[in-house]
Amino acid sequence: MRLLKWLAAWVTLVGAPAAASVFELPSGCEAYVTIQYRLCTVTHHYTCSGDPDGIQHRVDIDDEGPYFVGTIDAETQWIESFDVRLGVRDRLDPAPADPANFTELTRTGRDDFDFSTTSDFGERLSYRGRDKLTGRTVVIDNVPLLETETFARATRADGSLAWESTGNEYIHLDWRLFLGGSSAIRTPEESFQRDDAPVEFHFPGEEGFLSDAPKFNCDALLL
Repeated sequence: MRLLKWLAAWVTLVGAPAAASVFELPSGCEAYVTIQYRLCTVTHHYTCSGDPDGIQHRVDIDDEGPYFVGTIDAETQWIESFDVRLGVRDRLDPAPADPANFTELTRTGRDDFDFSTTSDFGERLSYRGRDKLTGRTVVIDNVPLLETETFARATRADGSLAWESTGNEYIHLDWRLFLGGSSAIRTPEESFQRDDAPVEFHFPGEEGFLSDAPKFNCDALLL
C-alpha cells in the first residue's frame, strides 16, 4: 500500500517527465536493475526494507510517465498490481488452484498455473496457462537469459474471454524474473502481434540507471 501512495504522490507532484532524469524510488527501497524495452518502456526492479523475503517490485514508465506498479513473490506470483492511469489495483486471490512456481520451471523445464485476481472494484479474472523452457539461452546487452515458450488465457467471472496470449518470454535465474518478449495476443475484439523484448540493461553506478525516460520506439507509437 505504501508504494501506491508514494506513486500517486509522485505522479501528482512531478507529472510526466519533460526530459531524462533520475526516477526516485520510495523511501527504504533500492533498485538493482533498469531495463529499456523495445516498445517505449523503461522498467525499474527494486526491493524494499521491511518486505517479506523474496518480495520484489517493479515500476513501468512510458513517455507520459509511470503507468504500472507490480509486486511479485519469490516464485513470481502476481501478489499485487496497480494500473496507474485507471487507478485500479488487483490482488492475488487466496489459495490458487495451481500457483505460479518459478522453482518448478527452472528444475523441470515447465510450470503450469491456475490462479485468479480480484480488483478493488470486485472484478475477478482467472488465469490459466503454462511456461516452458525452450532450452535456448539468449544474450541481450551482455545479460544471459533463458527463453521460455508461454501460453496464458484470462477469463472473466462468467467464463468469457478477456484475452489470450502465446509467445516467447525470458527469465533471469538469479533475479527470479520474467522479462517481456514476443507474443500473439487475442481478445474478443481483435488479434495482434507484440514484440517488447529488452534492449538494454543498466546497473547501479551506470549511465541510464533509474532513468525515467524510455529510449526506444516512442515516436513509432504515435504513427
